[in-house]
Amino acid sequence: MVELSEQKMHHVVVVGGGFGGLYAAKALGRAAVKVTLIDKRNFHLFQPLLYQVATGTLSPADISSPLRSILSQNKNTQVLLDEVVDIDPQQNKVILKAQELAYDTLIVATGVSHHYFGNDQWQPTAPGLKTVEDALEMRRRIFMAFEAAEKETDPEKRKAWLNFVIVGGGPTGVELAGAIAELARHTLKHDFRSIDTTEAKIILLEGLDRVLPPYAPELSAKAEASLLRLGVTVKTKTLVTNIEDHRITARQGETVEHIPTRTVLWAAGVKASAMGKALEQRAGATLDRVGRVRVEPDLSIPGYANIFVVGDLANFSHQGDKPLPGVAPVAMREGEYIARLIQARLKGADLPQFSYTDRGSLAVIGQNEAVVDLGFMKFSGAMAWLIWIFAHIYFLIEFDNKLIVMLQWGWNYFTSNRGARLITGEMSSMLTLDVDVKSDYSGSVSNKAPVEVN
Repeated sequence: MVELSEQKMHHVVVVGGGFGGLYAAKALGRAAVKVTLIDKRNFHLFQPLLYQVATGTLSPADISSPLRSILSQNKNTQVLLDEVVDIDPQQNKVILKAQELAYDTLIVATGVSHHYFGNDQWQPTAPGLKTVEDALEMRRRIFMAFEAAEKETDPEKRKAWLNFVIVGGGPTGVELAGAIAELARHTLKHDFRSIDTTEAKIILLEGLDRVLPPYAPELSAKAEASLLRLGVTVKTKTLVTNIEDHRITARQGETVEHIPTRTVLWAAGVKASAMGKALEQRAGATLDRVGRVRVEPDLSIPGYANIFVVGDLANFSHQGDKPLPGVAPVAMREGEYIARLIQARLKGADLPQFSYTDRGSLAVIGQNEAVVDLGFMKFSGAMAWLIWIFAHIYFLIEFDNKLIVMLQWGWNYFTSNRGARLITGEMSSMLTLDVDVKSDYSGSVSNKAPVEVN
């Protein structure tokens, strides 16, 4: 087993500038170590609010902060804009695209991406929501659908443009469905002349028996009731079997339904980043079914006390009967724990195993509509919505982001206006939305097993 070095400038390499990696680097800012943070993006992204970029409420810069700016006061920290393509745990090196970098301690926090359960050919037509580019693509498709419907004279084709299907009834799917419903019912209500945007149909598909499956059943019921009040059609126990020819095929029991739509948004599952596979191949780490790394109680991987995995990439199953959820607060606490552990070991001490105290779960459905589970108390409605707002303002990294988002939300609340409703990109690429999507696929996938949305 590799032990931490006692050298004066112990080198900690952090791969990934998300919540886990960033909080580890910040917590090491005054430690007697050298820190190198590597990310292929030069900014930290507040992913919980990406859906608001996708629906025109916020701009990408509102929920992003430059990594160099965040860590500028950490004199022991260097930020590298690069990508790790491999690791050599025997030599304590990470291999970047153009160089190799030695480490004493390695923290891997590269997160997850969306998962199509073996149907990756659906991705061109059903984008997920994990990056700024994903959010901008979703925003483009949502607002282009209304623009195309405004010009469409064929009633059936117009109906397809005004059908929005969200696959997956977890927090992201619920938030997207509620936000699009508010767009259609309120924000865009008076903006068009040939269409009535309130006739847009927002359909939320969930494979299990209720939306928000990780939440208490009573909160799931309240969330569904809120969605129904917004005009969202919720279909539970529904499996997606195909996405093709401007329609989505879904099965509910023995009933098969073909839903005409030009806008399918994917919120159904996640898979781990490629770094999980690299740790499996190079360091013998074990992975779960979605590629997350099974970690030890101190978040290290077996056999390597100096390699830690945190955030969504980590499967921490040492507390309770299931792994810790892939949410921002878990990643933050894991990053801070690793920073304390490194400093303790350099002093010849150790720390108890990592333990996470769950402060609660929140999900927003729409204006004045949210659900909150604090463990000792569960409730919904306007008070839950206010708690959700202040919690997200609190966790935004920089003060200017907090201020801008707070002001933007206040303006939206009183005016129902969303100022970031920009359709970006080349017009030629937008027009491809009207091309038969069958050309993107290698063939029908109807012979594949249905996808369970969860």
